[in-house]
Amino acid sequence: MSGSIQTISLSGRKKQVSNKEMTFLESLYLVAIVKGLLITIKHFFRKKATIQYPEQVREYSPVYRGQHMLKRDDQGRENCTACGLCALSCPAEAITMTASERQKGEEHLYREEKYASVYEINMLRCIFCGLCEEACPKDAVYLTISKELVPSSYNREDFIFGKDKLVMPLEMAMKNAQLKNAN
Repeated sequence: MSGSIQTISLSGRKKQVSNKEMTFLESLYLVAIVKGLLITIKHFFRKKATIQYPEQVREYSPVYRGQHMLKRDDQGRENCTACGLCALSCPAEAITMTASERQKGEEHLYREEKYASVYEINMLRCIFCGLCEEACPKDAVYLTISKELVPSSYNREDFIFGKDKLVMPLEMAMKNAQLKNAN
């Protein structure tokens, strides 16, 4: 062996590095500066990637994960049973909940005996990974496919979404039930 160590490259883009002396022209870095300017000029004439957001809307990816929503069943009752698996699976610890027992007369509101009386997601912490959606055994939490973004605000408290912002509207649940029955 002549002092060089052979390494295996996983990507297949291995370059042999040499330690040769620079020429006088290379030591002035003039060639490198001209190459950099040519790259800058080339990008100057390309189409801009910036969009004017409120007027123009970017096309979303097919695997886009939008805002959270708590589902209702076909009778308009909440699916969440406050099991806490979504909160346990959240790597950012953005979900908090408090479980309560269903009272007499609330059968039309909650599907199971136990429900989440408080369900909050801190949107400043949420990384929209979808693990809460996958962990839910009752299919209660999901990230909407609609292109709704989390609205902007200047107050931190506005980013803690409670059940008032998360639970699916009753009209949407009824419309989904009608579509399901039609199919």
